[in-house]
Amino acid sequence: MRAALAPLIIFGLALSGAAQAEGQAAPAVFKACQSCHSLDPAKAGMAGPHLAALNGRALGSAEGFDYSPAFKAAKAQGLVWDRERLLGYLADPDEIVPGGWMSPPAGLSTADRAALADYLLKQ
Repeated sequence: MRAALAPLIIFGLALSGAAQAEGQAAPAVFKACQSCHSLDPAKAGMAGPHLAALNGRALGSAEGFDYSPAFKAAKAQGLVWDRERLLGYLADPDEIVPGGWMSPPAGLSTADRAALADYLLKQ
């Protein structure tokens, strides 16, 4: 359990139940994602693509990012990000995009993933 929470603790994100209940968890949880992702489309050179305007965006379509062959294939199939797909991806990236080069975020509860997905889809 301690290892699963390590990424959240490293970023000082040990959240109380009250903070989660008030909807404050998603921006705090996203801080752990910021080591690879940004919400700023102009921020280049990160390990992962930017996550701005994710809702309805085709998988593998962030301008200037070198996607895995799996994401390029998903884009060619016309797959887009929606809540269901993002929830599945946050739970098990390889289930949604096999060979997509992302590890599942460690230590996130189902509620954290739901809050994070809703947060990202509104950005």
